Amino acid sequence: MCYSHWIMKNYKPPFKSSHFYHVYNRGNNQQNIFYERKNYDFFLKQWDEYLGELVDVWAYCLLPNHFHFLINTRSKERLAKFQKLGKSNSKMISNQFRNFFISYTKSINKVYNRTGSLFQKPFKRIKVDSENYLLMLIHYIHHNPVHHNFVEEYSNWIFSSYPAILSSRLTKINREEVLSFFGGREKFLEYHQEMKSYTKIEHLTID
Repeated sequence: MCYSHWIMKNYKPPFKSSHFYHVYNRGNNQQNIFYERKNYDFFLKQWDEYLGELVDVWAYCLLPNHFHFLINTRSKERLAKFQKLGKSNSKMISNQFRNFFISYTKSINKVYNRTGSLFQKPFKRIKVDSENYLLMLIHYIHHNPVHHNFVEEYSNWIFSSYPAILSSRLTKINREEVLSFFGGREKFLEYHQEMKSYTKIEHLTID
């Protein structure tokens, strides 16, 4: 791997207000980060506690040893009330991600009598730079369980935002914005049913 490619691969863009990011990570040494159903629920609960006021979620998928989130950071005005003296928005959001990972890890370690880090460090993030990339990324995230052979049909994986987006139940997902971005519910369904080649985001695949 050439040095310039290594730099690009390991570059962590700062979190800017009102921007989309693909945030993802996996367990240390590819170990599981979820052991049973209640872990997935607790992970989302902790996510909302630490990050719910700072970012909007457009898509997510939780798999046994890794996760993906597509987030939209809140506006500068909405973030201002959470800022601490001398800290930038990027530093504040990054710190909250760190606190979130620490909190979840401590709980898992206590319940399952384990020690040490649970997640790889640092967590990964990619700034989304186009609408086409955004569309493809939502498709990629929702199809991830199929890619990793957990299910044959992506709609059957319950630990993702796909069923929540199509449901009428209350959700923390920005359902209306996502459906509107696709051009409505039917267009959302049609787009997900298409086969996609993830050439642009192939390097984001987590083994």
